[in-house]
Amino acid sequence: MKTIKETIESISKVDRALEKEVNAHLDDLTKPPGSLGNLEEYARRFCLITKSTKPILNKKKIFTFAADHGVAEEGVSAFPQEVTFQMVLNMLNQTAAINVLSQHHGIETTVVDVGVKGEFEDLPGLVKKKVSHGTKNMSVGPAMTIEETEQAIQVGIDCAQKAVNEGFHILGTGDMGIANTTPSAALMACLLPCDVAGITGIGTGIDSAGVENKIKVIEKSLEVNSELLGDPLTALSAVGGLEIAAICGLILGAASNKTPVVVDGFISSAAALVACKMSKNVKEYLFFSHASAEKGYAKFSEIFKVDAMLHLQMRLGEGTGAALAISLIEASVKIYNEMATFSSAQVSNKG
Repeated sequence: MKTIKETIESISKVDRALEKEVNAHLDDLTKPPGSLGNLEEYARRFCLITKSTKPILNKKKIFTFAADHGVAEEGVSAFPQEVTFQMVLNMLNQTAAINVLSQHHGIETTVVDVGVKGEFEDLPGLVKKKVSHGTKNMSVGPAMTIEETEQAIQVGIDCAQKAVNEGFHILGTGDMGIANTTPSAALMACLLPCDVAGITGIGTGIDSAGVENKIKVIEKSLEVNSELLGDPLTALSAVGGLEIAAICGLILGAASNKTPVVVDGFISSAAALVACKMSKNVKEYLFFSHASAEKGYAKFSEIFKVDAMLHLQMRLGEGTGAALAISLIEASVKIYNEMATFSSAQVSNKG
């Protein structure tokens, strides 16, 4: 398996040598040029990322990384911390939202315990890679050590590499972790950068007083850890989370293997931001699935120049947005591969 350094160094820009050929095929399909809108762009990007004019998208996989957060002690979530453990069991029972949507679209799912409080039995669909039993409270000091952060990133890289070796053609990100919108907002505030109040939302459904408290907790966290925020790795260790680090690793690992990654919502976008700060070429491999209804996503999208595929007012996480977006990308590849062309169908083209 590649190390973090090797992975980052191996991420190159997407090769656009096939773009002319791909565009010619799209324009030869029996439709007015560009009339399928974004579906054509998704097919074009998939072809270029995978370096193929005959793209294959049969095997699809979403990793949902799960971990707990010490900052939950500060009352930043509407739900108690034990819900993380309970929701992982729900996912493993195939009864969570991510399971329903993934089964509907033929997507394989795996839950990775990278930092949940408590111990799981060996269960189908679960990968146990626990770095620690949750992070420390970032409002009083760094959430993780550099070693823990790197270990969690490596978990994600290894998951991506294993999936690529198993023949998966596209990967999606997902998360589960009570209080994880707090470190996600903190990372965006320091790495975009932007004002804390503008990036902080209701998360699991806290009230206005809860949001004010959450803003203060994030501001305190950034102040306490100010000396660590100048570099993406140290910022991730200071105000991030184990599942965020693992998602970052999955993204890096997929990009290094020229495999498209579908980024879920707010938490996954924070991880993607860290990955993009580590390697300027990463963003070319990403499909941002949906515009999360979490308040901060609009600010992230504006500053980081993200055009999300779907606008459904969702804010669940788990990988639910990624599951829906993967189905659209698969549809775009089917259009590219299976639709008749003017050349072959004896249909008169324009002019």
